[in-house]
Amino acid sequence: MRKLLGILIASLAAALLSGCGYNDLQRQDEQIKSAWSEVLNQYQRRADLVPNLVNTVKGYAAQEERVLTEVTQARASVGSIQATPELINDPQAFAKFQAAQSQLQSALSRLLLVAENYPQLKSDQNFRDLQSQLEGTENRIAVARNRYIKAVQEFNTTVRSFPTNLTAMLFKMDIKPNFSVENEKALSVPPSVDFSKPAPAPAPAPAPAPAPAKK
Repeated sequence: MRKLLGILIASLAAALLSGCGYNDLQRQDEQIKSAWSEVLNQYQRRADLVPNLVNTVKGYAAQEERVLTEVTQARASVGSIQATPELINDPQAFAKFQAAQSQLQSALSRLLLVAENYPQLKSDQNFRDLQSQLEGTENRIAVARNRYIKAVQEFNTTVRSFPTNLTAMLFKMDIKPNFSVENEKALSVPPSVDFSKPAPAPAPAPAPAPAPAKK
């Protein structure tokens, strides 16, 4: 009798949890964790390319010290942040992490533009390979970020919706921070440098207007 009663209570509890959205919240939370892991994986792939890229550029353009230092410092800033799974539950830490990654992306874009001034660097096979790997990694980052954004949007909608919001409050499941930039699409475009074409020559200055004839 007690065993039957226990089974009935367990079945009732499972039905209540399922009906109040508990299972959906757990499933969506796991999707977020999986998507976040992929984001971190691709960001780490990019960070791992930085030392070789900096050293290659330095071999041909050591005088570009400011740009090289910016990239190195940006990578150090990224590495100083503990990208643990708990980070996605801390809006302030998440924002700091996002800002550091954006800074690194901007610094890398400037570094690639510097290469336009050094024909020998542009023709270096190692540099071309690194640039190709970086571009591919930026594409993967954009895909991983997009999956994370969608997973968080689904979870946050469930957390805010009735009656699942009551379940979320009961189990202390709050909304999670998401990537939010003024122009998400622009930030997701990988840096690109076309090595097949020379840089366009500057347009000639307009000729000065003729002086008015003296009367």
